Amino acid sequence: MNKIVYLIICTFLMFTACKKDESSTPDNNIPIVQSEVTYPVLTEEDISYADGLGHDALSTSPFPIPQYLDIYLPDNNSENRPVFMFIHGGGFTGGIKHKPEIVDMGNYYASRGWVFVSIDYRTTEELGVIQGMTPEELIIYYQGLAPQEWITNTLEGAEGPDQVQQAIAMYLAQRDAKAALRWIVANSDTYNINTDFITVGGASAGAITSIALGISNQEDFRDEISMIDDPTLSTTNISETYEVKSMIYFWGSNIKLDVYEAVYNLEQYDRYDSNDPELFMAHGTADDPVTPYEEALELESIYNSLGIHNQLSTIVLPNGNPAGHGAWNGEVDGKGLFDLTFDFLVERQNLNVE
Repeated sequence: MNKIVYLIICTFLMFTACKKDESSTPDNNIPIVQSEVTYPVLTEEDISYADGLGHDALSTSPFPIPQYLDIYLPDNNSENRPVFMFIHGGGFTGGIKHKPEIVDMGNYYASRGWVFVSIDYRTTEELGVIQGMTPEELIIYYQGLAPQEWITNTLEGAEGPDQVQQAIAMYLAQRDAKAALRWIVANSDTYNINTDFITVGGASAGAITSIALGISNQEDFRDEISMIDDPTLSTTNISETYEVKSMIYFWGSNIKLDVYEAVYNLEQYDRYDSNDPELFMAHGTADDPVTPYEEALELESIYNSLGIHNQLSTIVLPNGNPAGHGAWNGEVDGKGLFDLTFDFLVERQNLNVE
């Protein structure tokens, strides 16, 4: 059963801005958001948005595993809310949707009028134990979880079981993220979401997944496996479609699209075109070798070549030193990540601000 938690935003709110929005849908159908903390935040936790196949340490056949999301809602009367879906990091080996920094981000945006959704997804924790398996056994073991082409490509380049599972989990994360976004669209009326104003974002592995979600075609990471092999596809609102307006990227890369292109013999950057969502990137020059700063520069170059608006904010630590991986306290000219992304979304989505 969904748990409703009332969060007090701040003491100041009690005396000034603790009010409900008295307006409804604006005449121009563009959502109204607030420049400061304005609304109390309601949280619905652990909502199941779909099932996905997985393994535990003892299973020989995959079984359905529910996937969950948390929703942060402004306590107002608006019938026209933008939505921001966020995907946590963790190297596709773990991570949680309620990481403290994500909770803070959810409250930041919901208190200003957004519906903020934080999702979990399948990682290597749902991929069982594969030590000692032959390639043929692995293909059977992961049938219905990842396409055979993806598994075969993985086996050619992986140096051990851990890398095999990480690559499989990379595919699963994408499949789940797309299912979560379709769930949001399917339930948009329930939460008064305007689906013309969809933002997706994430940190690290979540940023990698966000890029692939916004850039890839609707059918990519969805139709490579049939419903016969993966019956859980029927739980994923398969008939829904979406259009991502903006992407938010914290210290990520475009590696997943590179892998997709390699698996299916596509031309380099074949997935990119001039209709792709606009992009905000926050990345530090001291990031690790897995998601180096050069990945942001590469995406910036791709976007510039297509004439798509993008912003690369080279973040530093509060002491002025270059920011590394996971620098949630990173900033530009004293402005933190939440304010930087707020400014980007308000300006580029042309939102009404009060």
